[in-house]
Amino acid sequence: MDPISAAALAALAGGVGGEAGRHAWQALSALIRRPFRQGEADGAPGVSSGEAELTALTQDPGETERAQRLSTALAVRAALDAEFRLALESWWRRAEPVSASQGAVTNRISGGTQHGPVVQGRDFSGLTITAHATPSATGDTQED
Repeated sequence: MDPISAAALAALAGGVGGEAGRHAWQALSALIRRPFRQGEADGAPGVSSGEAELTALTQDPGETERAQRLSTALAVRAALDAEFRLALESWWRRAEPVSASQGAVTNRISGGTQHGPVVQGRDFSGLTITAHATPSATGDTQED
């Protein structure tokens, strides 16, 4: 199983997806709180169940390092516990569409003719737009 991305975990912890996201986060919390299968973690002392990382990310969903720690803990636990891996894969199949909605962008322009630049997208920063005067509706042009 591929590791679950830190960005997806942070998004779910931060409440993306509304009610569906909240249910996905609760389901992951319940899954993590299940004990390791008997004998699966033998020989691997200090392996995290993921509960501490989950709690830390819940407290600060914007902290990417916490999300990465949870992603790593989940991957390690899935590698050591086959039953957990199967349950985690099942959880992710249900949760992935919810976390994917975090990047969804819908842009619309309506209501007549727009004069000037139009920028559509998401998460812009450091943007400078220079607009020039447009011809009037009668076809006259402006002169400098």
